[in-house]
Amino acid sequence: MAKLLKDAGAVPYAKTALPVTLLSFESANALWGHCLNPHVPEYSPGGSTGGEGALLALGGRIGIGSDVAGSVRVPAAWSGIYSLRCSTGRWPKVGVNTSMAGQEGVASVFSPMARTLNDLTYFTKAIVGMKPWNYDHTVHPISWREDEEVEAQNKKLRIGLMSNDGVVPPTPAIERAISTTVAALTAAGHTVSEITPPAAADTFTGLSLASQLLNSDGCVTFNSHLHSFEPSDPGADQLTRICNLPRPLRYLYYLWVRYIRRDEKWATLIRGFAPKSAAELWKLTAQREAFRATWHSWWDAETQQYDFILCPVNATPALPHKAMHDAVSSCGYTFLWNLLDYTAGVLPVSHVDAKKDALSGPYKKVLKQLGANNAVAYGAWKHYDAAKMAGLPTAVQVVGRRWQEEKVLGYMAAVEEALEQYRDPVTGEGGKYPLIELD
Repeated sequence: MAKLLKDAGAVPYAKTALPVTLLSFESANALWGHCLNPHVPEYSPGGSTGGEGALLALGGRIGIGSDVAGSVRVPAAWSGIYSLRCSTGRWPKVGVNTSMAGQEGVASVFSPMARTLNDLTYFTKAIVGMKPWNYDHTVHPISWREDEEVEAQNKKLRIGLMSNDGVVPPTPAIERAISTTVAALTAAGHTVSEITPPAAADTFTGLSLASQLLNSDGCVTFNSHLHSFEPSDPGADQLTRICNLPRPLRYLYYLWVRYIRRDEKWATLIRGFAPKSAAELWKLTAQREAFRATWHSWWDAETQQYDFILCPVNATPALPHKAMHDAVSSCGYTFLWNLLDYTAGVLPVSHVDAKKDALSGPYKKVLKQLGANNAVAYGAWKHYDAAKMAGLPTAVQVVGRRWQEEKVLGYMAAVEEALEQYRDPVTGEGGKYPLIELD
């Protein structure tokens, strides 16, 4: 990777902090402590590539991160920058370390991040233009398709909206970002309609399947990088504790959550958090392929034929430090597309507003209900406080199909243009996202 970058004329000048496990939406380690969100320092800039997100928000231009469940997209959303999750085989990975070498159930991909969309597009195009398959045998020889990017940016689009994944409903600030984007796209002449994911491959099934594939070794590999007595990050530590429970005790825990607390979603995830045999892993891999085939057929159907899917990046804006202990499983909006290996980009929309995004009566009712029977969602929602979060970025995710990097960048440009031109006549929502101003 370093040789390719230098051959392309890049000057690598910094490495940024991240969690040792590379398996968290916050970035902290024993050496550097917590990375701080450049907008509100009491909050995380995201993870696992959170240091990169913070650096780019504060004036850096381009960077690279890895993404196995959202680790270049969540930092982009929480720091207020841009990123593109490439499909496997489109971006080189040779010479770059990972915390889970050999884990291919949900492959980690290295992907670009940037301060602006122009930088992101230029960077991606430049790397593909270097013919990375000559540097890395895992890269497919797919040249840059300029015509697809241009067409995607300029045509009238048919957009599928997934405003709620059915697991973790979006908090008010994220709901406002989505509704503003939908209004802007509609005003620009595009068609937006709510989608219903295929029943045989719904979003929670995807979350459960991806979680089991990712942690099929019982969390052994990513923990092997920690030195004696070195602390892990709270989210990865939570997963490890559940995976390491004796099977009978884990089953009792599952029964208590499922039938006493009546929390079917968290109970299902608990039951799946366990080391897998080779036969069990093969079975899960077969289920993954069936899951992908179902989505492929669904998107190909004449009633669908969407150019892209618009959805949240995460149900919340940035969370406070150490919140991953509670919110580790609240990752379905990004993890689903890793399981499917779809290309997905992130662009900022606005910022949290203390008044507009406060938890009003209906949202308080949602929070109470989640606390009663949905620990996956409540783990994230319990940290939502619009007053404390005021000024944090909000963002949306643009999801294309496999190996559609050019199209997704074009779609992102169309979304950004629509937002820049849009002004809500009542609320004033819309307009160009303001990057952090530099001295």
